[in-house]
Amino acid sequence: MTVLIFPFTLKTLFIPLIKLHLSLTLVSLFCIEGKTDYFARKRLVIQDKNKYNTPKYRMIVRFSNRDIVCQIAYAKIEGDMIVCAAYSHELPKYGIAVGLTNYAAAYCTGLLLARRLLNKFGLDKVYEGQVEVTGDEFNVESIDGQPGAFTCYLDAGLARTSTGNKVFGALKGAVDGGLSIPHSTKRFPGYDAESKEFNAEVHRKHIMGVNVSEYMSYLMEEDEDAYKKQFSRFIKNGVAPDTVQEMYKKAHAGIRNNPVHEKKPKKEVKKKRWNRAKLSLAQRKDRVAQKKASFLRAQEQEAADS
Repeated sequence: MTVLIFPFTLKTLFIPLIKLHLSLTLVSLFCIEGKTDYFARKRLVIQDKNKYNTPKYRMIVRFSNRDIVCQIAYAKIEGDMIVCAAYSHELPKYGIAVGLTNYAAAYCTGLLLARRLLNKFGLDKVYEGQVEVTGDEFNVESIDGQPGAFTCYLDAGLARTSTGNKVFGALKGAVDGGLSIPHSTKRFPGYDAESKEFNAEVHRKHIMGVNVSEYMSYLMEEDEDAYKKQFSRFIKNGVAPDTVQEMYKKAHAGIRNNPVHEKKPKKEVKKKRWNRAKLSLAQRKDRVAQKKASFLRAQEQEAADS
């Protein structure tokens, strides 16, 4: 007869079923929002020790449902310090009223950020970037006898940096605007991974919104109801397929002409007091007299009725 000997008792058998009660302080230490790729952030923030207190600038690009955020920032112990920012909701000022989150809008937002930053540091006349949009590779180089080109690094956050991602539209806009950002053409629209060739014309079409206008024309012919539904805002703002490219061309010129952010005047708000004001001594005495008179009248009425 074989006897099986288990290496645990009945008490140790139920240990995994015991619920652990952690304090709220301890639990809060493990609460994370999942908004940061810390593996990437460490490499974007860390600076060479021989550069002492020189900031390492990042071009932050983030997409929301209705907006694009582009910022130039550097890290300190207290947190990130924003040097300059541009948003796609500013583009209506330059004539782009619709499609504020597409590839062409991302390019415009990156261009606006670059021109605004260089204008802030007085380098906008020195580094004009690439004025004519070609979609081809372009790198800003420092000019002898002038301050060096402003160098920063792309911070794409949690975005999937696949070929054709809109993040690279903002990158291209910033580079064409005059910023020096290390990059290659492998992630731009128009790059073929199999042949390892880059078609700059395809990229240019995305920058100028030609791909959008072509799809508008296609949908208008194939299904007019679907066109009216999908491009209702374009129709409302009078944007037709043949005017899309011209709209972005004017926006690029407008951004280069005046990239400065205009502060909105503060609204004068009249403060309201929702709490009741305190009664004065005379008002309190009058209130007591009114209550007393009301009580006496009620007593007299009750006596008369009985």
